[in-house]
Amino acid sequence: MPKLKLSSLLFACLASLSVAVSAAEPVKPKAQPIVSEQQAAQASTVNINTADAETLQGELNGIGKVKAEAIIEHRTANGPFASVDELLEVKGIGAATLEKNRDRLSVN
Repeated sequence: MPKLKLSSLLFACLASLSVAVSAAEPVKPKAQPIVSEQQAAQASTVNINTADAETLQGELNGIGKVKAEAIIEHRTANGPFASVDELLEVKGIGAATLEKNRDRLSVN
C-alpha cells in the first residue's frame, strides 16, 4: 500500500509540473533590425575623395599600398574625383580593378 501512495504522489507531482511548464509563455527572441540592401551598400562604400591609404587598401579588391598611395597623390594633385570613373586616370588602376570595386566606391 505505501508503494501505491508513493506512486500516486509522484504521479501527481510530475503531472502538475508538466501542466505548469506547458502553461508558461514561451520566450520570444528579440527582433533583428531590418537592413535594406541600399543601407548595407552605403555602409560598405568607400569615399575615394576622403578615404586614407589604409582604408583604400583594406576595403578594395586589388588595391595595395602602392595603388592606394597613388590614388591619394592623384587626388591631392588634381582635386577631388568628380566620378568613380576618374580612377582610371590613376597610374596602376585599370578597368578590371575599377569594375571589381565599382559597387563599393563613392565620391560624395
